[in-house]
Amino acid sequence: MKLIFRQHAIRRMFERGISVFDVEQVLTGGRIIENYPDDAPYPSCLCLGYAKDRPIHVVAASHGEERIIVTVYEPDPDLWSTDFSERKRP
Repeated sequence: MKLIFRQHAIRRMFERGISVFDVEQVLTGGRIIENYPDDAPYPSCLCLGYAKDRPIHVVAASHGEERIIVTVYEPDPDLWSTDFSERKRP
C-alpha cells in the first residue's frame, strides 16, 4: 500500500503532532467507522485507531494500491462517543 498525503493532511499532522508512523498504525491496526461512498474524486472512509494511547481519526480514500490521506486529527471528546467511534447527536 502506497500512502499519498494531501497538503491539508500534512499541515494538520504537523500542527497536531501526528506522525506518518501514527497514520500507518491507524490504517493497519484501526477500523473503519464511517464510509463516504459519494466523496470525489474517490470514495473515502473515516478510520479510528490509536497511536500509543492517543485516539486518531484518519480520512483516507483508496485508488488502486494507493491510500490518499485527506486529513488526520485527534477526535474531540465533546463531539464523539467515549470510544471515539460514533458522533454524538446534537
